[in-house]
Amino acid sequence: MNETLKFSQASFLQSAPSLRECPPDSGAEVAFAGRSNAGKSSAINTLTGQTKLARTSKTPGRTQLINFFTLGDDLRLVDLPGYGFAKVPIAMKEEWNRNLAGYLQDRLSLRALVLLMDIRHPLQEYDLQMIHWAMASQLPVHILLTKADKLKRGPAGNTLLKVRRQLAGMGAGQVTVQTFSSLKRTGLDTLEAFLRHSLLATADSDA
Repeated sequence: MNETLKFSQASFLQSAPSLRECPPDSGAEVAFAGRSNAGKSSAINTLTGQTKLARTSKTPGRTQLINFFTLGDDLRLVDLPGYGFAKVPIAMKEEWNRNLAGYLQDRLSLRALVLLMDIRHPLQEYDLQMIHWAMASQLPVHILLTKADKLKRGPAGNTLLKVRRQLAGMGAGQVTVQTFSSLKRTGLDTLEAFLRHSLLATADSDA
């Protein structure tokens, strides 16, 4: 396994409004998904050390495209459209859902899903829907409980345990969970380890 993968070398590859317009379905990629206010763009920017790689918006839900970032060697990070918050027409939300479901279920190069949730509001309806889609596709899921700096260590730890118990109760024992803060950069090492395993181990097994 090549352990020299450097997330700081990530660069924008392309945006796609639908599954049909995504880059060639080869190599390996990990997708980031979450509610529009879960801190998804901030997490990607913290991971890569680039403040403007994933664009943040003051209007949650503004980004409606699937955004691809290349790490080289046919490895990619993918920023999926935020969901569940934007004030957009129902027809547009339904189109987003179709695109997200199609991407999770049909994208062969997709090796894992990083699902971001505000630690103060975990496992909302759309989050559970994403987990069920991923489970149906036998796709590994790693949950980031973001904005952990908003809680003291005790309450943050209690939320982490509560989420793990709820996942186990719904048969999602294979889903991993951690706390994360883009502001304090806490949990970054754990996220990096998950991404390296997901991208490099699977890429090596395909070689």
